[in-house]
Amino acid sequence: MNNSIQRFVHLLDQTLIPKTMAATPSNMFPLGSKAPSFELPDTVSGKHLSIEEIRGEKGTVVAFICNHCPYVIHMIDHFAELARDWKSKGIGIVAISSNDVLNYPDDSPERMKVFAVDRGFAFPYLYDESQDVAKDYDAACTPDLYLFDSDLNCYYRGQFDPSRPGNGEPVNGLDLSNAINSLLEGEPYPEGQVPSIGCNIKWKQAG
Repeated sequence: MNNSIQRFVHLLDQTLIPKTMAATPSNMFPLGSKAPSFELPDTVSGKHLSIEEIRGEKGTVVAFICNHCPYVIHMIDHFAELARDWKSKGIGIVAISSNDVLNYPDDSPERMKVFAVDRGFAFPYLYDESQDVAKDYDAACTPDLYLFDSDLNCYYRGQFDPSRPGNGEPVNGLDLSNAINSLLEGEPYPEGQVPSIGCNIKWKQAG
């Protein structure tokens, strides 16, 4: 068993995540795969934006998040802070919420706008009402994080850092930051990528 899998199993086995929260790992979108295209409404500006409009010259971060998830709330302020630095280095950033707002009204587009403004997002926060974009990216949890290179090929998908609500680890974005630095330096895919963990995306019920 390699180190990344051992680390992931340790997180689950040691119950570092409070049992009151559903712990869902990311599906680990295949490295090298092209970022699926999309065009979604930005809850702040009201504009419809495509990935081509959002992509950065050096790379692009796509983050599936939502307003109410404790895992997102745990890391989002630091993510928003780091995003300003990444943007200055030529990295495009976008956040997307795909949750079923009928059953989870805290994730409504109106509240998404408030969430983004309150936390000083310097990037769009898009609403995936159909949930098709989440399915195209094989997203499973919030936060589910992806880094694509300048050609929109997947370079990293995994955790922000080892911190989870209640485990005492510092929130520093080290894993994603290191991946961005490696991309900017022209290095190969980082080895030992660890899945993100969070609340499951709230899928709409069939019918």
